[in-house]
Amino acid sequence: MNATATPLDAPRENDWSAFATEAPDGRLHMDLAVEGITCAACMSTIERGLKGLDGVDQARVNLTSRRLAVDWDPAKVEPGVIVRRLERLGYRAHPFDPGRRSAEENAEAKELLRCMGVAGFGAMNIMLLSVSVWAGNVTDIDDLTRDLFHWVSALIAIPVVAYSARPFFRSAWRALRVLRTNMDVPISIGVVLTLGLSIFETLRSAHHAFFDSVTMLLFFLLVGRYLDQNMRRRTRSVAENVAALRVEAASLVLPDGSVRDVPLSKVEPGALVLVRAGERVSVDGVVERGGSDIDQSLITGETDLVAVGAGDRVYAGTLSTSGSLEVRVTAAAAGTLLDEVNRLLEAAAQAKSRYMRLADRAASMYAPVVHSAAALTFLGWWLIGGRGIADSGIVAVSVLIITCPCALALAIPAVQVVTSGILFRAGVLVHAGDAIERLAVVDTVVFDKTGTLTLPEARLLNAEEFSVERLMMAGRMARASRHPLGVALAEATRAVAAPVDVREIPGRGIETTTEGSIERLGSPEFCDADPAMVAALHEAYPGASLVAHRDATGDVVVCALRQGLREDAAEVMRRLAADGVAVEILSGDREAAVAAVAAECGVANWRSGVKPADKIARIEELKAAGHRVLMVGDGLNDAPALAAANVSLSPVTAVHLSQAAADAVFLGDRLAPVAVAIEVSRSAKRAMVQNLWLSVIYNFVAVPVAVAGFVTPLIAALAMSGSSVLVTLNALRLRLFAEP
Repeated sequence: MNATATPLDAPRENDWSAFATEAPDGRLHMDLAVEGITCAACMSTIERGLKGLDGVDQARVNLTSRRLAVDWDPAKVEPGVIVRRLERLGYRAHPFDPGRRSAEENAEAKELLRCMGVAGFGAMNIMLLSVSVWAGNVTDIDDLTRDLFHWVSALIAIPVVAYSARPFFRSAWRALRVLRTNMDVPISIGVVLTLGLSIFETLRSAHHAFFDSVTMLLFFLLVGRYLDQNMRRRTRSVAENVAALRVEAASLVLPDGSVRDVPLSKVEPGALVLVRAGERVSVDGVVERGGSDIDQSLITGETDLVAVGAGDRVYAGTLSTSGSLEVRVTAAAAGTLLDEVNRLLEAAAQAKSRYMRLADRAASMYAPVVHSAAALTFLGWWLIGGRGIADSGIVAVSVLIITCPCALALAIPAVQVVTSGILFRAGVLVHAGDAIERLAVVDTVVFDKTGTLTLPEARLLNAEEFSVERLMMAGRMARASRHPLGVALAEATRAVAAPVDVREIPGRGIETTTEGSIERLGSPEFCDADPAMVAALHEAYPGASLVAHRDATGDVVVCALRQGLREDAAEVMRRLAADGVAVEILSGDREAAVAAVAAECGVANWRSGVKPADKIARIEELKAAGHRVLMVGDGLNDAPALAAANVSLSPVTAVHLSQAAADAVFLGDRLAPVAVAIEVSRSAKRAMVQNLWLSVIYNFVAVPVAVAGFVTPLIAALAMSGSSVLVTLNALRLRLFAEP
């Protein structure tokens, strides 16, 4: 149900400016939640209508979130004027609130489900009565009994239509009151006229009434509307995920050395803040005192901790894992790298929201054809054919119903639902409703490395070089570490017990006292490992991370750990190449690590040390060259690139923001779902096109028959329902060719 803003929700006209933000060039920006957006035609109506205002530079509608982003020159137009123009276009707006949007979507889904249930229940009961009438009309039913059945059907149909058709009536009314049409206008006209003619026919004791037709029509249309809305409702809000990552307070170090927790908005550049071990950094800045290992996976996508000390830069959103830091602030409430990632993500998402689905474009052409055909049919039979107004109206309603784009409304959602089920069994969970269409045209796949081509957990590579007892000693020490590599070593050795008195040396490792001697675990330098041994391991295991252990006797072993390549990565690359898809790797990791993975996968095009903006630049370059790009990544740094690509996938282990930005996620340790997603989507796209052509051909055949007067509204409804069943069966056919 489309929630209606109360007077408390919508600002007064002179208060709208309070919701605008100012850009550096002096222009204003505002995000609005717009009620009544149902299809791509609504998007174009809003965008064209607002851009027609002098001073409005940009108006971009996101169909999934029904969010309008508008930029304007405050010297030329006031925000209240923009909102009034929206109202004249037939849409009501209020300030965008992700939480409210989620509640509205849930309420709308519940209303559609209730309407669908009522329409289905009414159609089944009326059909039982109609079967008796049909049988009686060819046998011995008397007029009084037939009229009784028709009146009982009317008593069921009238409240069913009044309740179940509300979503279509509201949408049609919004369009008609501003003198435009949409897909719901012919649906609403057909429903109202069919119900009205059915009552008229019942009043004059006619042999046929069409209450079954109108309720069946509503049920099929509501099924299509619910499937489409449910697809969009499942898409998560990016803004909510970004808000979850942001730290809203900081520990401010005062001139007297005391520390006070303050809101981030109170922290100015140049201030000194304290970041304790285990806390997330809330600002961008430079370390002035202290040392720690920083988890920068939210920024770089890499799991290796980075040792920082005085003079090193740290960024908001990163995590201090081992020591305390005093950071001189360069950016706090605004202007951080996290803000930049968010800005890139928002810009890319708005650009992607302009995608026009094939079914919406085709449906937009149906409305004038449907109305014109019905009107000309009525006039032709009344003025030329010699029929009365009632009989001419019945023929016109038959044309209106038989040409109603019900099959078209189901053509795409039916394929989407079936394909989503196939992909689910293959380990792919689809978020965006149009992701399948976009996956079908992919010709280039861009992979991130860490956590995407490789598994998120590091694995021990040289275990066979040590005895079990020696590995267990290192593993017990590793069990006391919070470092990801220490955790990986502990898991690889299956060690359980850990030393009690362990001291952490920030940026280097951990140590304890065993039998009066020092035992250490950490970097090779910290454990005094032989440089020649370290060099040999680097050569033997390119791109691996090294963890050394020195026991109480001074014996040093060095363990090589590396995130293992997904076992089918090379096979998937060959499979993609066989499908005519080009592959690239863009990673923020070290050159040696990326080169090793690229060589193992057989990928010739790769780049290392890539920042978020660089990834977007490369994707835009590929798109400008005419390529359709699939981005596969898992880190926060991948989120803008995921949104900028034509379509995107993330592993289920990805950070929440990346999953929100991606159009789908894939499960498990294998990379095969990426190839399966493209192959299945290509089959689905063919089925979508076939369904659209089936709908068009159906109308080319059915319309002349209906115009000629050979079709009653009942037969028209059955034909319309038959076309819907046909496109649904064509969608179900995809299961026959799906992989087990």
